[in-house]
Amino acid sequence: MTAPIIVFDLDGTLVDTAPDLLDSLNHSLVCAGLEHADNAELRGFVGLGARVMIQRAFAAHGKGIEDGELDRLLAVFLDHYTAHIPGKSALYPGVVAALDRFSKAGYALAVCTNKHEGLSRQLLGALGIAGRFAAICGGDTFAFRKPDPRHLKSTIAQAGGDPEHALMMGDSRTDIDTAKSAGIPVVAVDFGYTDRPVSEFEPSRVISHFDELTIDLATRLLGTSMNAPSTVSIRA
Repeated sequence: MTAPIIVFDLDGTLVDTAPDLLDSLNHSLVCAGLEHADNAELRGFVGLGARVMIQRAFAAHGKGIEDGELDRLLAVFLDHYTAHIPGKSALYPGVVAALDRFSKAGYALAVCTNKHEGLSRQLLGALGIAGRFAAICGGDTFAFRKPDPRHLKSTIAQAGGDPEHALMMGDSRTDIDTAKSAGIPVVAVDFGYTDRPVSEFEPSRVISHFDELTIDLATRLLGTSMNAPSTVSIRA
């Protein structure tokens, strides 16, 4: 039988990247002649990608932005962000212990993120955990990306896994919708990047610390159909 697999989102799930993403956003805004963004206001939009963050920051200043200028500032953002990896980004508490726990139990591990694959590999490498994953697939790895379920299923395939024995872990509606569309149970963390409580999107479970991501929890979820009533969001 194929080994079970856990597929993780990256930003807001495995790694708190918000400080560096917001630094790069503010660098881009200064290049556009604007003041720094209100980081507290924009933190919930970090997981939506740099383009959306720039648009939201301009809107917060009461300004619109043309596509050409948005493309220019996106390039500025990416150059600044890439040059400062890993910067202030850090693994969330309990991540390494959880990866150890599941690897020892025979689980394969993978990353499915809308962040560019190259940036994802660079970040995870700088944090010392890239080698733990059988696959690291970004938003530019395939011709589709989350919430398209093919992104998740293709990541599982690249890692040598089987969707019938897979579990997703993320922090946003995008992750939850992706997993549901793929028919895969999903654990959501409540400390990530979302402008609404993650429980509203009805993941299979919600956890507040990686210590709650236990082998027992994963085993129970992998034995549960995503169509069963028991997958309605509850605490682990």
